[in-house]
Amino acid sequence: MPRAPVGEWFDNLVTWCTDNLSWLFDGIGSAIEWSVDSLTSVLGFLPPLGLTVVLALIALAISGWRLGLFTVLGFVLIDSMELWDASMDSLALVLVSAVVSTALSIPIGIAAARSDLVSRIVRPVLDFMQTMPAFVYLIPAIFFFSIGSVPGVVATVIFAMPPGVRLTELGIRGVDPEMVEAGEAFGTPPNRILTRIQIPLAMPSIMAGVNQLIMLSLSMVVIAGMVGAGGLGGVVLEGINRVDVAKGFEGGIAVVILAIYLDRLTGALGEGPSMLRALFARGTATRGAAPRDVAAPTADLVG
Repeated sequence: MPRAPVGEWFDNLVTWCTDNLSWLFDGIGSAIEWSVDSLTSVLGFLPPLGLTVVLALIALAISGWRLGLFTVLGFVLIDSMELWDASMDSLALVLVSAVVSTALSIPIGIAAARSDLVSRIVRPVLDFMQTMPAFVYLIPAIFFFSIGSVPGVVATVIFAMPPGVRLTELGIRGVDPEMVEAGEAFGTPPNRILTRIQIPLAMPSIMAGVNQLIMLSLSMVVIAGMVGAGGLGGVVLEGINRVDVAKGFEGGIAVVILAIYLDRLTGALGEGPSMLRALFARGTATRGAAPRDVAAPTADLVG
């Protein structure tokens, strides 16, 4: 049986894209590089102790005092290991990747939830993206964007998108049909049903997808270090190359601290900020169990 030259076909496709779409890849690369550099500058504006306090306050407001305390202890440990700059580089890379992945995955998930045809088209593509080894994404990314943080971000976005798309679709499809029918009965436009009924009710599932998306982005940190993305991936990779167990372990611990912080933060966002929940509960207790005006939500939907 003759050999199928699948690899050669893909190589020809990459070459054609490089020759004819270089302007597009240059624009994408410039935008990603500017975003990563700008966010790194923002994270590096405050001294380590100042930024630790800011991150701890964010954790306190969204998740509670436990994550706030962990943030202080974890980021102080990162600074004491002299890995602060590398950690901020990795945090910037992960955040940019997560924002781009979220901006792409949620609209695709919504489209797949509202159209069976889109869902059938998207599903095999997501299967391919999830099962393809992460290292393979680096090959065309290097051809298109050279060495640096940009191919790391691009490979991370492709690798991390599938759970965001799947869980967004699952959450919207899982909304109680009676809620949608009630909105339609009041003459609510489809877009308003989506924004006022389906997305709010599907938010826990959507935030779970964002959570998984961020975790997959963090898992690509070390791999992205192989293409010059730097950060903690470069630290771990240097430890591997030099067989330096201490350096590799310290880089791994820093990655774990970032992962726990982002995981707990995004997990809490799906439930609503704890401080706001506490204020709401206190206000409810002060006012007493007053009956809600059922006409207000209906008017809000129709209006």
